[in-house]
Amino acid sequence: MSADMTLTTELRLLTYTAFISLVVWIPYILAAIKARGLSRAVGYPSGGTEDLPAWAQRGHRAHMNLVENLAPFAVLVLVAHAVGVSNPATVLGAQLFFWARVVQIGVMYAGIPWLRTLSFAVAMIGNLIILWQILYH
Repeated sequence: MSADMTLTTELRLLTYTAFISLVVWIPYILAAIKARGLSRAVGYPSGGTEDLPAWAQRGHRAHMNLVENLAPFAVLVLVAHAVGVSNPATVLGAQLFFWARVVQIGVMYAGIPWLRTLSFAVAMIGNLIILWQILYH
């Protein structure tokens, strides 16, 4: 990697988060194949996930929630990188976001309601820390 192209901790955590979003759907798709059969599971969905086990329904929501929250995190990390803001606070923000999202996925699959909400809030705090550093550093 050249000297002017550095993979900062924040960019690395963004990459890890993107990877998780690429694989977190696998368990609930396997549940859909088991419940619906392969041809129905890979076809166009005509309804919700009500026919799936509760853990798979929560897994689907965990995936959708991660995808929705990945975009703002990505924008903040990329803008911080573009303007040259990388410091202990932005690293902390990215770490909070990443690990809170990992926890949230686990607790959503497991069905633990209070930790789900807490982990979501921690991830948002991580985003706000990065935003603050971009705007006021």
